[in-house]
Amino acid sequence: MAKLTLIQAINDGLKVAMRRDPNVLIMGEDVGINGGVFRATEGIHAEFGADRAIDVPLAESGFVGAAMGMAIYGLKPVVEIQFDGFLAPAHEHLVNQIARIRNRSRGRWHVPMVLRIPSWGGIKALEHHSESIENWYVNNPGLKIVAPSNPYDAKGLLLAAIEDPDPVLFMEPKRLYRSFRAEVPEGYYTVELGKAAIAREGTDVTILTYGVHVHTALEAAEKAAAEHGWQAEVVDLRSLNPLDLDTIIASVKKTRRAVVVSEAPRTGGFHSELVALINDHALEYLEAPVARVTGFDVPMPYLLSEDFFLPDAGRVLEAIESVKTY
Repeated sequence: MAKLTLIQAINDGLKVAMRRDPNVLIMGEDVGINGGVFRATEGIHAEFGADRAIDVPLAESGFVGAAMGMAIYGLKPVVEIQFDGFLAPAHEHLVNQIARIRNRSRGRWHVPMVLRIPSWGGIKALEHHSESIENWYVNNPGLKIVAPSNPYDAKGLLLAAIEDPDPVLFMEPKRLYRSFRAEVPEGYYTVELGKAAIAREGTDVTILTYGVHVHTALEAAEKAAAEHGWQAEVVDLRSLNPLDLDTIIASVKKTRRAVVVSEAPRTGGFHSELVALINDHALEYLEAPVARVTGFDVPMPYLLSEDFFLPDAGRVLEAIESVKTY
């Protein structure tokens, strides 16, 4: 197996899917000749040509709608949204059309398309380049949302998303694109949508998170073990919708304490839904209220202030301490 970065694993997954199925194509701003702003599609135009590596105008409301039509009529478009905040102009297509078409047609039409979205902060980018869009879309039935944390999962989840008959928002933690390498199998394999992974076994507290903050949680878990002897279990959700509730509740019942980590603003976030689900299914097992480590109720700050907004291992460790000493 090759050791790949997360961006290389995504690139490999796209090529594997396109070689395997001639109906798979990519489209987006600069995804063709230039290979995408992060080079996720590098080499695809040269191998597959302009008919399957389609450069589009700066008009998300146009090309996302066009991709919906392609998908309904048998193609499998993988659309790159250049940055997370740029999805907003396509909001009407996404929530009123793409997410609803299977229900509206009573199963006659499906929209097998993937929207790849470089997501969240951590790279000190400009406004609209570091959003937590899961909060915008997780309550829209019909949309699946995936958030890998490592190269192996990124490729396997992407291939599973491309094969899925429903639209999938594929949220890529751009801060991790080139931060480390991991072994990734060659060729075709999938990671099941809706199945969480235990990133670290533990007995004292469950940390629930996804995407980039799986690594924040792992760092905090190591600090908790070194400083207090507490063993935190880290659950990598991998998929927000569908959600692996069984794995979440089994872990919380085992550890009896939970911390939820997300960089989305605190009010109205997906992290609050996780707390509610734990209360619904495991309240009698809890020995402390569930703690949340989140962003703040402000827009993502610029440059020098960004680090104050993002959850870090220190804030997660404080949450662990709060539920352990409650």
